[in-house]
Amino acid sequence: MKTSDVDDHLAIPARLAIVASLALGQRLTFTGLREQTGLADGNLHVQTRRLLGAGYLLGERVRVGGRSVTRFELTERGRLAFLELIRRLREAAEGPFGSGRTGTAVGTGSGGGATGTSPRPRERSRVW
Repeated sequence: MKTSDVDDHLAIPARLAIVASLALGQRLTFTGLREQTGLADGNLHVQTRRLLGAGYLLGERVRVGGRSVTRFELTERGRLAFLELIRRLREAAEGPFGSGRTGTAVGTGSGGGATGTSPRPRERSRVW
């Protein structure tokens, strides 16, 4: 999989979490998205604005209990981009063998060398 295969709008973990939270077709308020994603208000605000600008989200102001709240939903364009990303990730995970399975789950088995300890976990990429 090449970096060009990943949609730039969904390559940011916060945006991916927002889109995934809305992927089942529900509408969520700003507060609901904050609870679902665990993002801070400022980060959620910035990332929803970027997704709105890209046409991946629709946002509307509605009155609830005398207050105005913003409610978000995924657009068809956003849904299709999310599904395409999932398709590409599955394709990459399956690799040339087609099933994506090698007989053991990742991180299982001895794999620790002579001492029998588990291998050191990989450090997360700091590219993002």
